Amino acid sequence: MTDLSGRICLVTGATRGIGRATAEGLARMGAQVLLHGRDSASVGAVCREMVRYGQVAGVVGDFSSLAAVRKLAKDVAAQHPRLDVLVNNAGIGALRRETTADGFERVFAVNHLAPFLLTNLLLERLKASPAARVVTVSSMAHRGAALDFDDLNWERRKYGGLKAYGASKLANILFTAELARRLAGSRVTANCLHPGVVATNIFTRMGIGGRVFTLLFRPLMLSPGNGAKTSVYLASSPEVANVTGKFFDKCREVAPTPAAQDAAAARRLWEISERLTGLAG
Repeated sequence: MTDLSGRICLVTGATRGIGRATAEGLARMGAQVLLHGRDSASVGAVCREMVRYGQVAGVVGDFSSLAAVRKLAKDVAAQHPRLDVLVNNAGIGALRRETTADGFERVFAVNHLAPFLLTNLLLERLKASPAARVVTVSSMAHRGAALDFDDLNWERRKYGGLKAYGASKLANILFTAELARRLAGSRVTANCLHPGVVATNIFTRMGIGGRVFTLLFRPLMLSPGNGAKTSVYLASSPEVANVTGKFFDKCREVAPTPAAQDAAAARRLWEISERLTGLAG
């Protein structure tokens, strides 16, 4: 087991499922883990349970609000002069199209815009580390997905929960590729992963197709602990210390779809995301 003593790791969406298992794994390795959740009550409860595994602290922020993401980044930066690992794990699915207070389609906002903004706001803290890692949880659900750059908000197309989720996971991979390109030559790496099909409630929120999928395949689904293995591997293993811009499954590098390897699309998504989150300029 890798010794992460002295390392500071932020795991988003750490109050349940894969995120909680990831936080536990890193804490057991000796890291100081910042557990993120949407509300202080759930974050506090998990911190009290997790303290037996190591040094943990809670941070709060609703990823459906860009203002809340900014406050989260400000709070983390104020308390920690550096950040060694950022695990962008938080994610949602949806049955029908909903918008955030900022006017964005909720799945796109939470799964892509929030981690995009958080990562950028914490880049200086990551660069202050001797060797930092950004790990983003994507999914094989990106296969068959497409990004409609003229309708990222799903305002003109017929909304589908599985389609919107797949598109957001494609965005995660494109974001990772462009982030790695922009960080080339720095001491910060960026990789993403498919956690496996994990027994969480995310698919049940995507309509009848998601519920049928869950019902049929739940006996074959991974536990959250097994689903967290690749996240923990990318956050800690010496084997990937110098690997960046890649997509992993079962702790092995694999090729994502051609759409996820489109460098021009990655740059375009980055530039649009900068404008949407207020980072441009």
